[in-house]
Amino acid sequence: MTSVRQLTVRGFDDELSSAIQGLARREGISLNKAALRLLRKGAGLADGSEGRGKIGSSLDHLIGTWTQEQADELNEALKEFDTIDEEIWR
Repeated sequence: MTSVRQLTVRGFDDELSSAIQGLARREGISLNKAALRLLRKGAGLADGSEGRGKIGSSLDHLIGTWTQEQADELNEALKEFDTIDEEIWR
């Protein structure tokens, strides 16, 4: 069986679009990953992320310990990842 690596889906209504965007925002994942997770769930398949990337409460003691300057520095360093590489989408 041939594996589908890319698929264009059209016709997202506002409700579905909101669900995908909400999941992506809550989980801190891309819209693509959120859509795949919901597709797998709808198809009755495990999403493959159970247990992966979850840290539980082991880092809770670090919450709120950064200064605004440290947070700004990190955000500045991460700006590079907001750039879309047009070569990938040709």
